[in-house]
Amino acid sequence: MEAAEASRGGGTRAGARVLALLAVPLNGLIVRALGKGPMRQSDLRAELGSPAQTTLRGHLAKLEDLGAVTRRRDGLGSHPIAYELSGAGEELLVATCALEGWLRRAPQGPIALGSEPAKGAVKALAGAWDSTLLRALAGAPLSLTQLDSLIGLLSYPALERRLSAMRAAGLAVPVESGGDGNPYAVTPWARQGVGPIVSAVLFERRHLEAETPRLTPIDIEATFLLATPIALLPADVDGICDLAAHTRNGAGKVSGVQVAVDRGRIASCVACLEESPKNWVVGSAVAWLEAVLHHRPDQLRIGGDRHLALCLVRGLHELLFA
Repeated sequence: MEAAEASRGGGTRAGARVLALLAVPLNGLIVRALGKGPMRQSDLRAELGSPAQTTLRGHLAKLEDLGAVTRRRDGLGSHPIAYELSGAGEELLVATCALEGWLRRAPQGPIALGSEPAKGAVKALAGAWDSTLLRALAGAPLSLTQLDSLIGLLSYPALERRLSAMRAAGLAVPVESGGDGNPYAVTPWARQGVGPIVSAVLFERRHLEAETPRLTPIDIEATFLLATPIALLPADVDGICDLAAHTRNGAGKVSGVQVAVDRGRIASCVACLEESPKNWVVGSAVAWLEAVLHHRPDQLRIGGDRHLALCLVRGLHELLFA
């Protein structure tokens, strides 16, 4: 499987940096608070439950380094500096809201942004994405031994820790098997985790492009394989359609999935594209991110049954962000 090849390459995957940032509870709370408007540090501290001043300053400095928070003068008082979100910060707020929406859907009940359970869930999601664990489990349940043979970047104990974190967070569950080993499957909530992942990737591609790894075929396959099987479609939708993305703005390798729909139900979703599909949707990785996050499919090219294609794009958007 290509997942093993991608893992051996090392390095952080696109989106992992922002997910790791938002796994730190105070960061997301700062972004959400400043989404209401500029605030002086004293007011911001009160809004956040009075964290230590040095802690708050440290988090604000990191968000400034990221380009998400800026300072401006605010009057002539003893504390004339106010903090506010930059244009990049407004997009980080979108990612924060996507994460908050995902946490509200947790299987054990809503999880509050900034809480310890949220920290554990986001770290587990980020670790599973960054290590390609999510991609490996997206296609079918696998045992630890099988995962170890596919994911060469992590040692067996490290892989076991990440899988345990996924289980503890509600992202993976053991399933029955008639063969050897104990396979694990991703949960529907883990599949919905594509929402915050997509938001994080789009932020990085726009504002940290020079520092962000390019989306790989493995990343593209993972997002489609995770989210598409549980997308909800109108009952009149039928047919087979390829969903594909270019890895380098139209010039790189095309990667994606073939989806079969039977009366509004996803009958199958496999990482196998046809050479000459009857129905297809294709675009750059960024065009797909825009289409799924903001439901802006105008930058995607569609061939064949437009109703089928557009319903699939809308179904992905509504599953992850509605």
